[in-house]
Amino acid sequence: MEEHFWTSGADNAQATTATNAVMVFPYPPGILQGDQIWPHLKQSTGWRSVVMAERRVTRCRDIAILTYHVSAEKADLPIYKALCASTYLSDEDRWLRISHQQTAVT
Repeated sequence: MEEHFWTSGADNAQATTATNAVMVFPYPPGILQGDQIWPHLKQSTGWRSVVMAERRVTRCRDIAILTYHVSAEKADLPIYKALCASTYLSDEDRWLRISHQQTAVT
C-alpha cells in the first residue's frame, strides 16, 4: 500500500488517505492538510520506481506507523532519498493514511 502511494499517482494516494490527513514535506511546500495536499501530490507522485529500506511497522490496536528509508526514481530527476513515516488508522476494516512525513536525505 505504501509503495502504491509513491508509484500510482495522486488519485490512488487520495483514495487511501483520510479526508483531513496531515502531510509534512521538505520546504516548500512544508505542512499540508486536507485538500491542500492534492495539488502537491499531483506533481510529486507517480515515481517510476521506489526502493524502501529499513522498513519498520509499529502497531497499537487500530493504529499502525510505517517508517522507512526511500530511494525514488522519476524520469529527468535526480534520485530522491528521504526518511519517511506514515501513520494509518483502521477504520471499519479499511486502513487509511492519517499522516505522512518526509525528511529529505542529502
